[in-house]
Amino acid sequence: MGLPVRKSKVTPPPTCPLSEVLRLLRGAWAPNVIWQLSGDARRFGELRHDMPRISARVLSARLRELETRGLVARRVLHTSPPSAEYSLTPLGRELLPAINALASVGTKLIEEWEADQRKLAVG
Repeated sequence: MGLPVRKSKVTPPPTCPLSEVLRLLRGAWAPNVIWQLSGDARRFGELRHDMPRISARVLSARLRELETRGLVARRVLHTSPPSAEYSLTPLGRELLPAINALASVGTKLIEEWEADQRKLAVG
C-alpha cells in the first residue's frame, strides 16, 4: 500500500483562453464543419456532399462533439424518414472571424506555393 496523495496547497494557474478555444476545435474536420455551417443550416447528407473527403463516421462524431461543446445545434425534422439539420449556435458563430482569418492565410499560402511551383517549372 502506497502513501496517500496529499492535496496541493497551490492555487492552480488561470486557464489560457486560447487553449480553451483550441480545445473546442480539436478533432479532424471540426473547423471545416463550422465553416460549412456558416452559411445556413445543413442536413447530414448535405454536409457529406459539401465535404466529400470526410467519412460519414467522422462527420457524425464531429457533429456530436460540436453539439456537446455548444457550437452546433441539432434540430430534428419531422419527415419520413426522420432527418435532422445542423446549424451554428451563437457561440459557434463567434468562431467564424477566426476561422475566416485562418482560411485567408491558407489561401495566401496556397497561392505562394503555386507561384513557387510555376517558377520551378519555368526556370
